Amino acid sequence: MASGGFTLYLVRHGRAAERGEEWPDDSKRPLTPQGIDRFQQVVRGLSVLGVTIDTILTSPLVRARQTADILAAGLRPHPSVEVIDVLAPGTSVADVIAALARPRKAKSIACVGHEPDLGVLAARLIGSRRALPLKKGGICRIDMAGSRTAGELAWFAPPRLLRRSAR
Repeated sequence: MASGGFTLYLVRHGRAAERGEEWPDDSKRPLTPQGIDRFQQVVRGLSVLGVTIDTILTSPLVRARQTADILAAGLRPHPSVEVIDVLAPGTSVADVIAALARPRKAKSIACVGHEPDLGVLAARLIGSRRALPLKKGGICRIDMAGSRTAGELAWFAPPRLLRRSAR
């Protein structure tokens, strides 16, 4: 990878509890037991593929933080996890890109967040006019070689594909 570049993984949180009376505060909705299990399988698939991550940046919402923790626990070596507010839903793409452009020692960064924001971010970073629709637990890899604000899509994987890789 060129100097100043890094590998970026955009990770949509796993399946969460439905909105409703039980979870009137959307920021507190947790992953479901099935969401936890399925995302653990996704992470096993990433491990089989040899994915390593230095740092995980996550939205402050509970479901994203849980997803980030599962990701960190399932990878070797364990990456650090940092909560950053710009990954919360509704933050401008420009603010997220500015946060990513800050110098970091990490050569491999995962951002755990929400749709449609991650799909819009991916599109902006690869120069697409159309957002990339990430399914719950889906991941895409963007190589930010030589740049901290523009990259190239390396792969885009739905969770089912990554879960199958774990078998």
